[in-house]
Amino acid sequence: METVSTNTAHGGVQGVYRHASKETGTEMTFSVFVPPHAAGAKLPVVWYLSGLTCTHANVTEKGEFRRACAELGLIFVAPDTSPRGDGVADDAEGAYDFGLGAGFYVDATEEPFAANYRMWSYVTEELPALIGQEFPADMARQSIMGHSMGGHGALTIGLTFPDRFKAVSAFSPIVAPSQVPWGHKALPGYLGDDQAAWRRHDAVALIEDGARVDALLVDQGTADNFLEGQLKPELLDQACKAAGIDLTLRMQEGYDHSYYFISTFMADHLAWHAQRLG
Repeated sequence: METVSTNTAHGGVQGVYRHASKETGTEMTFSVFVPPHAAGAKLPVVWYLSGLTCTHANVTEKGEFRRACAELGLIFVAPDTSPRGDGVADDAEGAYDFGLGAGFYVDATEEPFAANYRMWSYVTEELPALIGQEFPADMARQSIMGHSMGGHGALTIGLTFPDRFKAVSAFSPIVAPSQVPWGHKALPGYLGDDQAAWRRHDAVALIEDGARVDALLVDQGTADNFLEGQLKPELLDQACKAAGIDLTLRMQEGYDHSYYFISTFMADHLAWHAQRLG
């Protein structure tokens, strides 16, 4: 693991790091904030998954999470959203919603993406092992959150590993990619035409198929221009009600899809996670 940069913030250390990933076959960059803590202490870990076009840098620079993490004693980890580098396949037309910056947190099975686009295994297995090895992380106390495509990733990963992730939340998540244009492009593009494979990466479908968590927190802006066409939080609300999952869905008046929205409610989410992480 190579240290790209470190900066002191709120008494802790904000670092950016790079390593050679076996899963993606590329170098991967991620950020970690470690709050101030006593020598030898092990701290709970919050994973943050970013949205389309983003890298680790978007939330690191705009998320306004460090003060809350310092006060609550939370390590905050932000991976990239896709593999990058020479020879990594991209959307044939260079579109923003597929390929580079748009890994959708799946392990691709379709060529030419299968070789590098293994973001599910990277986020759920490889990077956690590295975090547990290199940082003062209590890997028995993990939670996960994300935005947009990353909200989709957080929900699907949290629902798949409910014993690992003690809390799951999202900002403006893609709750049912099988039913919206972003997913209609990404899921067959990465996973092929078998819609059973899609359901494992669709939060609403996972809940319909029996996946359960105790509670979810979702914030959604009412002025989000993707609300009706791509995000459809009402589908998650319906699925959670049918399954008996305690969903707190907060429709935030006037907020859009940006980091102005995310940063406004970030501390709320972190406090919610901290309560469940102990």
